[in-house]
Amino acid sequence: MRIDRLELEGFRNYIREAAEFDPRCNVICGENAQGKTNLLEAVVYLSRGKSPRARTDREMIGFQEDSARLLAQVSAREREFRVQADLYRGRRRKITVNQVPIKTNAALGDVYHTVLFQPEDLYLIREGAAARRRFLDTALCQLRPRYAAALAGYERAREQKTRILRDFSERPDLLSALPEFNEQMIRFGAVLIQYRHQFCLRLAEAAAVHHRECSGGRERLELHYQTVSSIEDPGAETGALADGLRRHMERHREAELASRLCLSGPHKDDLLVAIDGREAKTYSSQGQTRTAALALKLAEREIYKSAAGEYPVLLLDDVLSELDPKRQEFVLNRIAGGQVFITCCEEDRLPDLLGGKVFHVEQGRIS
Repeated sequence: MRIDRLELEGFRNYIREAAEFDPRCNVICGENAQGKTNLLEAVVYLSRGKSPRARTDREMIGFQEDSARLLAQVSAREREFRVQADLYRGRRRKITVNQVPIKTNAALGDVYHTVLFQPEDLYLIREGAAARRRFLDTALCQLRPRYAAALAGYERAREQKTRILRDFSERPDLLSALPEFNEQMIRFGAVLIQYRHQFCLRLAEAAAVHHRECSGGRERLELHYQTVSSIEDPGAETGALADGLRRHMERHREAELASRLCLSGPHKDDLLVAIDGREAKTYSSQGQTRTAALALKLAEREIYKSAAGEYPVLLLDDVLSELDPKRQEFVLNRIAGGQVFITCCEEDRLPDLLGGKVFHVEQGRIS
């Protein structure tokens, strides 16, 4: 998978720019706040229909603009695609693939995949469970359209349930709708758990190999998917998973009413990480947790390759500058074989090592 050409108009600080990229390595150089990350954001948005930074599409439209246009010419699975997103301030966006409108973000996963690695991802192990759930959701939404649909359905039901729990003391009649939204959460939640479990098994296998190699064979990385306590086997059929979720929700009914919070469900799941049998979040050093984070992101890339038959587009946003020379070398030795975008403040030896092009970005201009 590769981006052959990208055109931006009215997007962030880009007035009107276009660039043609190398199928191997593309180094994006420039000082801070010039638009390097904005460029990667556009590539990611066209693969997911969602920004890794902005909460709304309006945030990505230039300050003096009423709309923005993003257009990518993509090669994937021996086909050519033209992916275009038009963003507006006062109305809904429009996204097309080969001039055909798409209805859901998940449809973009049929075009190309991206793996984005940012400096904050190096702290993935030390952060709370929400960060690791977001990591799982981002990966699975690109890989499995059914997962993306189930996640959207689950979040809609949870939002409705949260409103009921918040407002039922003033409107007791709202409680009559609670069973319906509970059942929606149970039905969609069973699908989420099944996919997360399968993905985590593959992730654990691939990440353990990367971590062992980066640590010189001295450390053992283990991953364990944790969901609600009433489910003993997250690999069971969805019917059994739904029964487990229902039992858990029934046990927490009174606590939810008392706290007015949605306490039960896979929105509380976590990915537990251990190094040499000890919880990494609590007991591992900064270097160990960074190595584990590198292993997770590289494993994600390998899983995409296995599923699609091609490497996804890999974007490293100022990550190498955060790593010591040993870990830099480890990453660079494992990113060959697919298209890579790397942002940095100064041009260095990367194109010589990997082959490719160097682009300079200054005040939203690409040269």
